[in-house]
Amino acid sequence: MKTRCFDHIDLRVKDMETARKFYGKFLPQLGFVRERAEPAPAEMSGGDFHTFYSAGEKPSEFFGFTEDKNHQPNGTRIAFWAHNREEVDRVAKLVREAGGKALEGPEICADYSPGYYAFFFEDPDGNKLEICCRESPVIAQ
Repeated sequence: MKTRCFDHIDLRVKDMETARKFYGKFLPQLGFVRERAEPAPAEMSGGDFHTFYSAGEKPSEFFGFTEDKNHQPNGTRIAFWAHNREEVDRVAKLVREAGGKALEGPEICADYSPGYYAFFFEDPDGNKLEICCRESPVIAQ
């Protein structure tokens, strides 16, 4: 059985340096600890591809972004998992200090599921993100 359900996130940003500084303030707190800039793959427009890899000795998931001066954010939201409310609160503080926009919470979102606790925000380019924990996790059968 698989132990991972996704390989990577490939986000577009308008300014690489702004994104690198913003995400560098909180992604390490979520386990994305190895940072690397590399040339963008041929099929991607823009400059470099910047990645934050998760820790470990095996191939790991990563959060990456590529500069696209014409990027327009949409309604897609990326949610990062946290162990507990304290981790959500700690990362929310870092996002606030880093200049996150459209800040909501942290708060209990009873309409989502029992014990769902989250902080919603946007990066400097308007990409929608979230840090959440589920005190009553959904378990697929």
